Amino acid sequence: MDQQEIEQVVCIVTEEVLRYLGAAGGSPEAGGERDDEICPGCDQNCVEKCSRKTRAVVDAGADRISCGPAVIQLEAGFAGLIDHTLLKPEASRDEIRKLCKEAARFGFASVCINPWNVPLAAEMLRGTSVKVCTVVGFPLGATLPQVKIHEAEEAIKLGAQEIDMVINIGALKSGQDDVVESDIRGVVEASHRGGAICKVILETALLTIEEKVRGSAATKRAGADFVKTSTGFSTAGATAEDVALMRAVVGSEIGVKAAGGVRSFEDLKKMVCAGATRIGASASVKIMEQAAGAAPTSASDAGSAAARSFT
Repeated sequence: MDQQEIEQVVCIVTEEVLRYLGAAGGSPEAGGERDDEICPGCDQNCVEKCSRKTRAVVDAGADRISCGPAVIQLEAGFAGLIDHTLLKPEASRDEIRKLCKEAARFGFASVCINPWNVPLAAEMLRGTSVKVCTVVGFPLGATLPQVKIHEAEEAIKLGAQEIDMVINIGALKSGQDDVVESDIRGVVEASHRGGAICKVILETALLTIEEKVRGSAATKRAGADFVKTSTGFSTAGATAEDVALMRAVVGSEIGVKAAGGVRSFEDLKKMVCAGATRIGASASVKIMEQAAGAAPTSASDAGSAAARSFT
């Protein structure tokens, strides 16, 4: 992809993101009451904007959709979008146990933890629907490709079912897209050989719009299962604008994970509305409480409740 082609893609994607977020003017009228008719001003994005047509798609078998504000009434099953995350280096074994209990209690998609904690999480979550997710080349992405591959392989042997890898950010900013793609592909292939899925972290806070487009495109070409915004350890986390941009680049073929700074139910809804199909959050329990309209409980109360439910 030469510079002219990149600029054309950036222009097209930026216009699409602005249209999606409503920054380009009035949005077409949604036709939520007329499933079998063409609605006035229809732009063929019915599944994004019409609640009844979205429900028809779900009933037909879809398990994940990208939607707009008109259909953002998330139901109880939204817990399955969340990777319950604890990646701070000082996390204790007791904190990891608590994380796993909470994940099992609420039915989160996974727990996302550092590789050292994979065996403990795998043991605690055996027999539940919660996956064990771990990180590779984290959080800087500057690890050698062969080390990332080995790290992924070893983590999978220990029980990891999902791998979140950080790209070579410096290579992307240097215009070495082939290096970035090769680095991603190595971990993707290692993950798939082990029966795991692979999510690719761009660290969007450090990138220009052009670099986000190129990074997302490289992720898709390399065969990854998700493209992900952030590690949560950089200067900023996910934004709805970045999620929408990444979704516009990768299309519907792979997932988009929003992570970093998703601390409330409103944050989660914004990310899903922009196109995210997975959310990384350490405030997952708080999000669930807000969604249920419950008053936040103390950390000790939440832990005790989780322990009772888990056992």
